[in-house]
Amino acid sequence: MLPLVLSDQIRRTLVDYLRTSFRFRDHTLDRALFTYLQDPNRGMFRGPYLDVRLPFRQSLPGDPIPLQIAPPFPPYAHQLRAWQRLSSRENHHPESTLVVTGTGSGKTECFLYPILDHCARHRGAGVKAILIYPMNALATDQARRLAGLIHGDERLKGIRAGLYVGGGDQSLPSHMGPDHLIENKQALRNEPPDILLTNYKMLDFMLLRPDERRLWQHNAPDTLRYLVIDELHTFDGAQGSDVGCLVRRLKTRLQSPAGHLVCAGTSATIGSATD
Repeated sequence: MLPLVLSDQIRRTLVDYLRTSFRFRDHTLDRALFTYLQDPNRGMFRGPYLDVRLPFRQSLPGDPIPLQIAPPFPPYAHQLRAWQRLSSRENHHPESTLVVTGTGSGKTECFLYPILDHCARHRGAGVKAILIYPMNALATDQARRLAGLIHGDERLKGIRAGLYVGGGDQSLPSHMGPDHLIENKQALRNEPPDILLTNYKMLDFMLLRPDERRLWQHNAPDTLRYLVIDELHTFDGAQGSDVGCLVRRLKTRLQSPAGHLVCAGTSATIGSATD
């Protein structure tokens, strides 16, 4: 795909569409309109522009990776730093972490691999990690990604992950596959997963509704280890206060020991050099 050729094709296609939709009988007016629309300085088209981004800093080749379940590629420096903080390997106490870095920098890998690594070592019933997404579409997209990771690694065999969002429950998968997680709510209630993907409203229901509360039936006070909020900047104002209260209720409901639950947040939008 040649960007300059493609942008020219898009420009001509849009002009043809507008000319078909807004044909003037007065040819002078017709010419004037489309001359104006295509004017390089005042018209409707700009660019194309070239966006050149600096590469993200790589970790050093000799840096040890504190995970058994790790990706096959060398991590960025910020990914390695996040793994060092979030890893529970060799009795390391994970630390709550905020990952604020640019789009395309692998923020999901920062928390996903430490969680998978933890679940691989701590087999047993109960929800060990909750991943909260602001939109169901984003949760669904990440669910496919997580399903592929679990399915493609023999060391993760037996790890169960579920997607618990709103909508109907008919014909939703009750077992994991290479491109989907467990989505049938009844199956998730009967046998809660190790990793639970949801949104904050559904998590609220899980603490209120009798049926949803069955998701915690196997959780001891120290079972839930990780709580991740993706796109943290979307939870601001009153919604941020709601989520903060929800986290405190969750810890109270599960009787989580002080300092035990590790919280992680990701965003490409928080902060600037002057903040």
